[in-house]
Amino acid sequence: MDYLAVNKSAWDKRTKVHVGSKFYDVDGFLSGNSALQEIEFEELDVKGKSLLHLQCHFGLDTLSWAREGAEVTGIDLSSVAIEQARELAVKSQLEANFICSDLYSAADKLERQFDIVFTSYGAICWLPDLNRWAQMIKQSLKPGGEFYMAEFHPLEALFDGYSYFAQDEPDVDEEGTYTENCSGEKETLVSWPHPISEVFNALIAAGLEIKRYNEFDFSPYDAFANLEKELVTDKNGKQHTRYAMKHNDQRVPLVYSISAINNP
Repeated sequence: MDYLAVNKSAWDKRTKVHVGSKFYDVDGFLSGNSALQEIEFEELDVKGKSLLHLQCHFGLDTLSWAREGAEVTGIDLSSVAIEQARELAVKSQLEANFICSDLYSAADKLERQFDIVFTSYGAICWLPDLNRWAQMIKQSLKPGGEFYMAEFHPLEALFDGYSYFAQDEPDVDEEGTYTENCSGEKETLVSWPHPISEVFNALIAAGLEIKRYNEFDFSPYDAFANLEKELVTDKNGKQHTRYAMKHNDQRVPLVYSISAINNP
Protein backbone atom coordinates (compact mmCIF):
# COMPACT_ATOMS: atom_id res chain seq x y z
CA MET A 1 0.00 0.00 0.00
CA ASP A 2 1.26 3.46 -0.92
CA TYR A 3 0.51 5.09 2.42
CA LEU A 4 1.56 8.55 1.21
CA ALA A 5 -0.94 8.49 -1.65
CA VAL A 6 -3.70 7.11 0.59
CA ASN A 7 -3.17 9.66 3.35
CA LYS A 8 -2.71 12.55 0.93
CA SER A 9 -6.06 11.77 -0.68
CA ALA A 10 -7.75 11.64 2.73
CA TRP A 11 -6.21 14.90 3.97
CA ASP A 12 -6.97 16.68 0.70
CA LYS A 13 -10.64 15.82 1.28
CA ARG A 14 -10.51 16.63 5.00
CA THR A 15 -8.99 20.05 4.38
CA LYS A 16 -11.98 21.10 2.28
CA VAL A 17 -14.23 20.25 5.23
CA HIS A 18 -11.97 21.69 7.93
CA VAL A 19 -11.66 25.19 6.52
CA GLY A 20 -15.41 25.68 6.97
CA SER A 21 -15.63 24.17 10.46
CA LYS A 22 -16.23 25.79 13.83
CA PHE A 23 -13.54 23.45 15.15
CA TYR A 24 -10.87 25.39 13.24
CA ASP A 25 -12.70 28.74 13.25
CA VAL A 26 -10.97 30.39 10.30
CA ASP A 27 -13.15 33.51 10.64
CA GLY A 28 -12.03 33.89 14.24
CA PHE A 29 -8.40 33.56 13.21
CA LEU A 30 -8.80 36.18 10.51
CA SER A 31 -10.36 38.52 13.07
CA GLY A 32 -7.26 38.18 15.27
CA ASN A 33 -7.71 35.03 17.36
CA SER A 34 -4.79 32.65 17.81
CA ALA A 35 -5.04 28.98 16.89
CA LEU A 36 -2.35 28.10 19.43
CA GLN A 37 -3.22 26.24 22.62
CA GLU A 38 -2.16 27.07 26.14
CA ILE A 39 0.48 24.31 26.38
CA GLU A 40 2.66 25.29 23.45
CA PHE A 41 1.99 29.00 23.92
CA GLU A 42 3.26 28.82 27.51
CA GLU A 43 6.29 26.64 26.77
CA LEU A 44 7.70 28.01 23.51
CA ASP A 45 9.20 31.45 22.84
CA VAL A 46 9.41 32.19 19.11
CA LYS A 47 9.83 35.98 18.90
CA GLY A 48 12.55 36.93 16.42
CA LYS A 49 13.27 33.30 15.52
CA SER A 50 12.86 31.21 12.38
CA LEU A 51 10.39 28.36 12.82
CA LEU A 52 9.68 25.28 10.72
CA HIS A 53 6.27 23.70 11.32
CA LEU A 54 6.11 20.02 10.38
CA GLN A 55 2.79 18.62 9.10
CA CYS A 56 1.21 22.06 9.35
CA HIS A 57 -2.20 21.15 7.82
CA PHE A 58 -3.64 24.39 6.37
CA GLY A 59 -1.43 26.71 8.35
CA LEU A 60 -3.47 28.15 11.22
CA ASP A 61 -0.88 27.33 13.88
CA THR A 62 1.96 28.33 11.58
CA LEU A 63 0.43 31.72 10.93
CA SER A 64 -0.39 32.12 14.62
CA TRP A 65 3.33 31.72 15.36
CA ALA A 66 3.98 34.42 12.75
CA ARG A 67 1.73 36.72 14.77
CA GLU A 68 3.94 35.98 17.78
CA GLY A 69 6.99 37.27 15.92
CA ALA A 70 8.42 34.18 14.24
CA GLU A 71 9.62 33.88 10.64
CA VAL A 72 7.60 30.82 9.64
CA THR A 73 7.73 27.98 7.15
CA GLY A 74 5.15 25.20 7.07
CA ILE A 75 5.28 21.87 5.28
CA ASP A 76 2.47 19.41 4.67
CA LEU A 77 1.72 16.40 2.49
CA SER A 78 -1.65 17.74 1.31
CA SER A 79 -1.51 20.05 -1.71
CA VAL A 80 -5.05 21.25 -0.91
CA ALA A 81 -3.94 22.18 2.62
CA ILE A 82 -0.88 24.07 1.36
CA GLU A 83 -3.02 25.98 -1.15
CA GLN A 84 -5.40 26.97 1.66
CA ALA A 85 -2.47 27.97 3.89
CA ARG A 86 -1.09 30.28 1.22
CA GLU A 87 -4.51 31.87 0.76
CA LEU A 88 -4.82 32.40 4.52
CA ALA A 89 -1.40 34.04 4.65
CA VAL A 90 -2.56 36.57 2.04
CA LYS A 91 -5.91 37.18 3.76
CA SER A 92 -4.27 37.65 7.16
CA GLN A 93 -1.43 39.76 5.71
CA LEU A 94 1.19 37.58 7.37
CA GLU A 95 4.53 36.59 5.90
CA ALA A 96 4.87 32.81 5.61
CA ASN A 97 6.40 30.18 3.36
CA PHE A 98 4.46 26.98 2.71
CA ILE A 99 5.88 23.90 0.99
CA CYS A 100 4.01 20.80 -0.17
CA SER A 101 6.12 17.76 0.66
CA ASP A 102 6.09 14.49 2.51
CA LEU A 103 8.09 14.90 5.70
CA TYR A 104 10.95 12.57 4.84
CA SER A 105 11.75 14.52 1.66
CA ALA A 106 11.28 17.97 3.12
CA ALA A 107 14.77 18.75 4.47
CA ASP A 108 16.33 18.53 1.01
CA LYS A 109 13.68 20.88 -0.39
CA LEU A 110 14.14 23.45 2.38
CA GLU A 111 17.85 24.07 1.75
CA ARG A 112 18.18 25.93 5.07
CA GLN A 113 18.09 25.43 8.82
CA PHE A 114 15.86 26.93 11.51
CA ASP A 115 16.04 28.14 15.09
CA ILE A 116 12.96 26.07 15.97
CA VAL A 117 11.33 22.96 14.52
CA PHE A 118 7.76 22.55 15.80
CA THR A 119 5.11 19.84 15.53
CA SER A 120 1.87 19.21 17.41
CA TYR A 121 -1.31 17.22 18.07
CA GLY A 122 -1.95 14.16 15.95
CA ALA A 123 1.09 14.44 13.70
CA ILE A 124 3.50 11.55 14.27
CA CYS A 125 0.90 8.78 13.94
CA TRP A 126 1.01 9.28 10.16
CA LEU A 127 4.73 8.40 10.02
CA PRO A 128 6.02 4.82 9.81
CA ASP A 129 9.65 5.55 10.85
CA LEU A 130 10.48 7.89 13.72
CA ASN A 131 14.22 7.49 13.23
CA ARG A 132 13.93 9.12 9.80
CA TRP A 133 11.62 11.75 11.35
CA ALA A 134 14.19 12.63 14.01
CA GLN A 135 17.01 12.72 11.48
CA MET A 136 14.99 15.17 9.38
CA ILE A 137 14.53 17.35 12.47
CA LYS A 138 18.26 17.25 13.23
CA GLN A 139 19.08 18.18 9.63
CA SER A 140 16.63 21.11 9.73
CA LEU A 141 17.86 22.67 12.98
CA LYS A 142 20.60 25.23 13.34
CA PRO A 143 23.34 24.37 15.86
CA GLY A 144 21.80 25.20 19.24
CA GLY A 145 18.30 25.19 17.75
CA GLU A 146 15.28 23.79 19.57
CA PHE A 147 12.86 21.05 18.62
CA TYR A 148 9.49 21.33 20.35
CA MET A 149 6.49 19.05 20.16
CA ALA A 150 3.13 18.90 21.91
CA GLU A 151 1.39 15.65 21.05
CA PHE A 152 -1.56 13.52 22.12
CA HIS A 153 -0.48 10.96 24.69
CA PRO A 154 -0.39 7.45 23.15
CA LEU A 155 -1.90 5.94 26.30
CA GLU A 156 -5.28 7.28 25.15
CA ALA A 157 -5.12 4.98 22.12
CA LEU A 158 -5.64 1.99 24.41
CA PHE A 159 -9.11 3.25 25.27
CA ASP A 160 -9.93 3.31 21.55
CA GLY A 161 -8.72 -0.25 21.04
CA TYR A 162 -5.34 0.52 19.45
CA SER A 163 -1.87 -0.64 20.43
CA TYR A 164 0.26 1.53 22.69
CA PHE A 165 3.42 -0.13 21.39
CA ALA A 166 4.97 0.05 17.91
CA GLN A 167 4.00 -2.62 15.41
CA ASP A 168 5.28 -3.78 12.04
CA GLU A 169 1.99 -3.35 10.20
CA PRO A 170 0.04 -0.08 10.20
CA ASP A 171 -3.51 0.44 11.32
CA VAL A 172 -5.73 0.93 8.27
CA ASP A 173 -9.08 2.50 9.08
CA GLU A 174 -12.13 3.91 7.34
CA GLU A 175 -12.90 7.13 9.21
CA GLY A 176 -14.85 10.32 8.89
CA THR A 177 -13.21 13.54 9.93
CA TYR A 178 -13.25 14.83 13.50
CA THR A 179 -14.83 18.25 12.99
CA GLU A 180 -18.46 19.01 13.79
CA ASN A 181 -19.38 19.52 10.11
CA CYS A 182 -18.43 16.00 9.06
CA SER A 183 -20.69 14.85 6.23
CA GLY A 184 -20.45 11.21 7.25
CA GLU A 185 -18.23 10.37 4.28
CA LYS A 186 -15.32 8.13 5.24
CA GLU A 187 -11.78 7.96 3.89
CA THR A 188 -9.08 5.32 4.19
CA LEU A 189 -6.28 6.36 6.56
CA VAL A 190 -3.00 4.63 7.37
CA SER A 191 -1.36 5.23 10.76
CA TRP A 192 1.20 3.80 13.16
CA PRO A 193 1.34 3.77 16.99
CA HIS A 194 4.44 5.28 18.61
CA PRO A 195 5.07 4.85 22.34
CA ILE A 196 6.84 7.69 24.12
CA SER A 197 9.98 5.56 24.51
CA GLU A 198 10.23 5.34 20.71
CA VAL A 199 9.95 9.14 20.41
CA PHE A 200 12.70 9.68 22.99
CA ASN A 201 15.04 7.07 21.51
CA ALA A 202 14.65 8.42 17.97
CA LEU A 203 15.47 11.97 19.05
CA ILE A 204 18.45 10.83 21.15
CA ALA A 205 19.77 8.60 18.34
CA ALA A 206 19.62 11.58 15.97
CA GLY A 207 21.88 13.54 18.30
CA LEU A 208 19.36 15.80 20.04
CA GLU A 209 19.56 16.47 23.78
CA ILE A 210 16.25 16.22 25.65
CA LYS A 211 15.85 19.30 27.84
CA ARG A 212 12.27 19.01 29.07
CA TYR A 213 9.42 16.52 29.14
CA ASN A 214 5.96 17.27 30.51
CA GLU A 215 2.68 15.36 30.68
CA PHE A 216 -0.77 16.92 30.93
CA ASP A 217 -4.01 15.51 32.33
CA PHE A 218 -6.14 17.29 29.74
CA SER A 219 -6.51 17.86 26.02
CA PRO A 220 -7.07 21.31 24.55
CA TYR A 221 -9.29 19.66 21.95
CA ASP A 222 -12.51 17.69 22.30
CA ALA A 223 -10.88 14.99 20.21
CA PHE A 224 -11.73 11.74 22.00
CA ALA A 225 -14.81 9.97 23.35
CA ASN A 226 -15.98 10.41 26.94
CA LEU A 227 -14.18 13.66 27.70
CA GLU A 228 -15.35 16.06 30.40
CA LYS A 229 -15.27 19.77 29.60
CA GLU A 230 -13.57 22.10 32.07
CA LEU A 231 -13.05 25.85 32.19
CA VAL A 232 -9.90 27.08 33.93
CA THR A 233 -8.37 30.51 34.44
CA ASP A 234 -4.59 30.90 34.20
CA LYS A 235 -2.33 33.17 36.28
CA ASN A 236 -2.87 36.01 33.80
CA GLY A 237 -6.64 35.81 34.10
CA LYS A 238 -7.15 34.19 30.70
CA GLN A 239 -9.79 31.47 30.49
CA HIS A 240 -9.05 28.16 28.75
CA THR A 241 -11.25 25.24 27.79
CA ARG A 242 -9.83 21.84 28.64
CA TYR A 243 -11.11 18.30 28.13
CA ALA A 244 -10.32 15.59 30.68
CA MET A 245 -10.74 11.81 30.81
CA LYS A 246 -11.01 9.61 33.91
CA HIS A 247 -10.35 5.89 34.32
CA ASN A 248 -11.37 4.33 37.64
CA ASP A 249 -11.87 7.87 38.91
CA GLN A 250 -8.28 8.86 38.07
CA ARG A 251 -7.29 11.41 35.42
CA VAL A 252 -5.69 10.01 32.26
CA PRO A 253 -2.66 11.71 30.64
CA LEU A 254 -3.85 13.08 27.29
CA VAL A 255 -0.98 15.27 26.05
CA TYR A 256 2.80 15.34 26.43
CA SER A 257 5.41 17.86 25.35
CA ILE A 258 9.12 17.54 24.62
CA SER A 259 11.82 20.15 24.14
CA ALA A 260 15.17 19.06 22.70
CA ILE A 261 18.30 20.98 21.69
CA ASN A 262 20.56 20.43 18.69
CA ASN A 263 23.87 20.85 20.47
CA PRO A 264 26.82 21.80 18.22
